[in-house]
Amino acid sequence: MIYYVEDDENIRELVVYTLSQVGLPAVGFPDATAFWSAMEEQLPELILLDIMLPREDGLAILKRLRSDERSSEIPVIMITARGSEFDKVLGLDLGADDYIAKPFGMAELVARIKARLRRKPGKPDEEKLSVGTLVLDKKAHRVTVEGAEVSLTLKEYELLRILMENRGMVLTRDQLLERVWDYSYDGSSRTVDVHIQTLRTKLGCCGELIETVRGVGYRFGGRSHD
Repeated sequence: MIYYVEDDENIRELVVYTLSQVGLPAVGFPDATAFWSAMEEQLPELILLDIMLPREDGLAILKRLRSDERSSEIPVIMITARGSEFDKVLGLDLGADDYIAKPFGMAELVARIKARLRRKPGKPDEEKLSVGTLVLDKKAHRVTVEGAEVSLTLKEYELLRILMENRGMVLTRDQLLERVWDYSYDGSSRTVDVHIQTLRTKLGCCGELIETVRGVGYRFGGRSHD
């Protein structure tokens, strides 16, 4: 069961209907009060959480979820109309597993949910992704190379996280734009290339792990061929 907290009735009903149609039973709630009542009755497999909610907002709900043993391991995807990096960083720091900005496509939302549900809670690689001396700690929102912390912007961190989570898979520039810059971004795919170059430089000896696949995009786990 998936719980979706969203005060916009039209969006809430559309998402719940779509998820049900693809075999993902879901229940929607207009506010925190209804959501917490349902949590007392049954715990969901995953929670979709809007930030802009009346009275108790999504970030406050997320904080309570992560501080309670019963709900601390339930995957949470933040859904928000806000585009500021502050909200995204705060959500990640509070323990959100992923976020997607409005307006979003249903196919993208379903894919994100299925990907998150495929991961078993409590697996060590959920909290930390590591290849060689490169370690990305999701809980601490921290990246280290050979034990030394690497200072990354939010976009660089998200870019690296997505590449590491999909190790061995080729991700197109458009896919990376959608995942890291959201649907509201109207820039060119050149933005991805610039951030990849900066990320490689910051990662030093581990920068070569980000492989360029000519004419397509990038893959994590190999050497670059620029």
